[in-house]
Amino acid sequence: MRLTHLAVLGVPAVALVMLSTGGKPATSAPPVDTAARARCASRLSLALTGKAADAALIANADPQSQVDALLETPEFVEQFSRYINSQFNPEPGDLVFRDSSYFLSKHVLQNHRPWHELFDGPYDVVADGNGGGTVVDNPDGLGYFRSRPWMVRYAGNEEQGLRLVAAFRIQQNVIGLDVTAVTNAPDVDISANGRKAAGCAGCHYDPYFALDKVAAILTRKSGPADNPTFIAPIGPAQSILGGQMIANDKQLVTALVNSTDHRFNTCRLAFTYLYGRPEASCEAPLFDACIDAYEQTNDIRAALKTIAKDDSFCE
Repeated sequence: MRLTHLAVLGVPAVALVMLSTGGKPATSAPPVDTAARARCASRLSLALTGKAADAALIANADPQSQVDALLETPEFVEQFSRYINSQFNPEPGDLVFRDSSYFLSKHVLQNHRPWHELFDGPYDVVADGNGGGTVVDNPDGLGYFRSRPWMVRYAGNEEQGLRLVAAFRIQQNVIGLDVTAVTNAPDVDISANGRKAAGCAGCHYDPYFALDKVAAILTRKSGPADNPTFIAPIGPAQSILGGQMIANDKQLVTALVNSTDHRFNTCRLAFTYLYGRPEASCEAPLFDACIDAYEQTNDIRAALKTIAKDDSFCE
């Protein structure tokens, strides 16, 4: 069954599967005339790289045959990394090196690493000394989730140091979790006990993504907001993500990356990048093909090319 926290984003995956049983996505065929080929070339180049199509692509008899080449360009890497950063953060970082998802996305794409390494790879994103960020190998890394700039950015202000903001952000980045924060009235109890009250427990303790339970297995913030340290979690292991016993951030991210929700969210990101909107229910066969391509390859480019090479993209 599709989890309810993804249903709020649009058509649930289970609905897509049900709608897709009657057919397969169309295969690509070259546009039929010169004007159609030019439109197709322009759309592909703008969608994939953010740049106007060059003369060679416009002149190509089958512009969609060049999708693989477009996905290898530096322009695509830059554009897609910026897009991912915009989807994973509510606003740009106050300091450039705190946009950890941007720097690690570029690294993963440039080095043709499995896309899940953005979340669970042995890396660290650190300041480069020039105001930007750089990716370094770190066997104890967890994508960018253990990178200090990201941890400080999403440390939050919970009174016991629980990283509730990070608990949400990790799940939002990996599986597309979408919940709405409730503005607190002056007299509302925002302590751990207060968050167990009706109206708060529905996000913090009860559901699949229970934010307080996830935060309990993350390291805690200690010290001043501008220069905190991170100390041991309050623990112990928590029953979250549909009854899985999770003891630490690595187990959490591993479970999220291995979930159907991650594959669903990856293809939703791909659709939104190319179309400027999530998938529609009538696109269920193509969406399923995208999920299959990503599941088989762990390659975000495979997900994107499944969509961009389909006949419907240039219609």
